[in-house]
Amino acid sequence: MIGSETRLVAIIGSPIVQVKYPDNFNRYFADEGVDRAMMVIDLGPERVADFVTTVRGWQNMDGFVVTIPHKAAVAALVDGLSAKAQFLGVSNVVRRHPNGKLCGDMTDGEGFLTASRQQGFVPNGKVVLEVGAGAAGSAIGYTLAGAGVSHLVISDRNKDRAASLSARLSNAFPAVSISAGAVPQRAFDLVVNASLSCMQDDDPLPVPHSTLALVPSEGLVADVVTSPKMTPLLTLAKARGLKFQTGEEMAKSQLFALGKVMGIFRGVPVDV
Repeated sequence: MIGSETRLVAIIGSPIVQVKYPDNFNRYFADEGVDRAMMVIDLGPERVADFVTTVRGWQNMDGFVVTIPHKAAVAALVDGLSAKAQFLGVSNVVRRHPNGKLCGDMTDGEGFLTASRQQGFVPNGKVVLEVGAGAAGSAIGYTLAGAGVSHLVISDRNKDRAASLSARLSNAFPAVSISAGAVPQRAFDLVVNASLSCMQDDDPLPVPHSTLALVPSEGLVADVVTSPKMTPLLTLAKARGLKFQTGEEMAKSQLFALGKVMGIFRGVPVDV
């Protein structure tokens, strides 16, 4: 039960019904016996700046997680960003310091890579297809390039956005072959849907059937969408006997990173 001494963290986004973090965080707080709770805020884009201003003076608020579509807006409003968040121009988690200063980071890539390694994926030298060049896709692409993949192909319905991300990542990671454009017909060791496609039943598949057919038996197909848990893309990958990674697995894998930034896990230093 939330009382007058309860420390709060929040998650903001719109829509918000699909997020799994509140259950995971609140279960952790209960298990640890700490008087802390995560609150869920369905916040329209026009109110993000007001919310950030309010948090500065919210004395029992330690930080907040950011989901679609507010990651870029929040990054532009906080006082400081980690090097990764600054490069990407997005933030998915913010810590509030006692003096009201707000510092942000971007952990989507870290969460994704942690989950994929649990599936046995080793990034070094691998060929990757990433569909989606938004906030989550940018972070995942950045992390995979830094982890040593050899080729990264970025596809997005917004061709300019994909091209821009490809160019920026190429400059940051010159040893990695990075390109943008339509999905090529070739084999990929890892196929990632980092777009919002597959959230609705009538959404088109983000990756053509013919491309999935070329994924080797030891390859991995992943989705960042958390609801439904088994998206049409993952259902197809499973039917073909491929390894698959759900958005929920990615979300669980980055709980530690989110809590670390907000400074809410006992004995964990905060880097931001």
